[in-house]
Amino acid sequence: MILCAGEALIDMLPRESAAGEPAFAPHVGGAVLNTAVALARLGRPTAFFSGISTDLFGAQIAGVLKADGVDVSWSHRSDRPTTLAFVTLTGGQAKYAFYDENTAGRMLAEADIPHDIAAEACFFGGISLAVEPCADTYEALSARLAPGMPMMIDPNVRPGFIRDRDAYTARIWRMIGRADVVKISDEDLDWLIAGGTLEDKARAVLDRGPSLVCLTRGAEGATGITRQHSVPVASRRVTVVDTVGAGDTFNAGLLASLSEQGLLTKAAIGALPAEAIEAALSLGAAAAAVTVSRAGANPPRRDELTA
Repeated sequence: MILCAGEALIDMLPRESAAGEPAFAPHVGGAVLNTAVALARLGRPTAFFSGISTDLFGAQIAGVLKADGVDVSWSHRSDRPTTLAFVTLTGGQAKYAFYDENTAGRMLAEADIPHDIAAEACFFGGISLAVEPCADTYEALSARLAPGMPMMIDPNVRPGFIRDRDAYTARIWRMIGRADVVKISDEDLDWLIAGGTLEDKARAVLDRGPSLVCLTRGAEGATGITRQHSVPVASRRVTVVDTVGAGDTFNAGLLASLSEQGLLTKAAIGALPAEAIEAALSLGAAAAAVTVSRAGANPPRRDELTA
């Protein structure tokens, strides 16, 4: 069982009613939720920890997760409202208006963490690491699990959410220091570290404690970097519909491959051979390519992939 810990929300997407009036349609979203769904579709037993409302939108979120076989029993249910993200499009570019104050996800507290969590690995990421008090809760969970459970983090930096840069970066670096695997984009690296080449910056992340740093560069592919290896993998060439959920799906493919190879342990991640890194990056790239070839965060099932 791989545990994904982080946000679940509702994207309110712009539509037009039958009468021609502007309207919004609710769609389940959230970076960490997308990774959980993608992992389950790739055939790995998956669980999800977050704050999920008991309102109608929370029921929609739980329903989507359960439909793909994701275990939500560790999530904390409350009667606080669900986080809503209203999306507007200007010249094809999406802008978001978030309604997140006092929500079930935002107000997740350390006391809401179950005491009986036992999983193969845990994944953290997304905007849930940028806002308090939930960000502190996820950090507390990472500190609790780190001694015996392999962990992966994708900072997925969203500057618009960050009110206190110093507090945010301090938290991210602490969590990176506990992680065994870090997936980080070129944009995230440039935001977190000033100066130097991308590989220099990736190795600076490696020096913080992880065993594997996966640097992604969009259409230019990804590179897996350890203290022994630097393994590049090209992205798959497809017709891009949109990039929603691409990075989240890549994360799932990486974790799924390590799990399939029997390498999702602290000891194994600490001594990954180059061919295992290549296999993990390749599955991530293949899964992400399917996601970008269709609208929305709609990750593939394992039988949709040829490699």
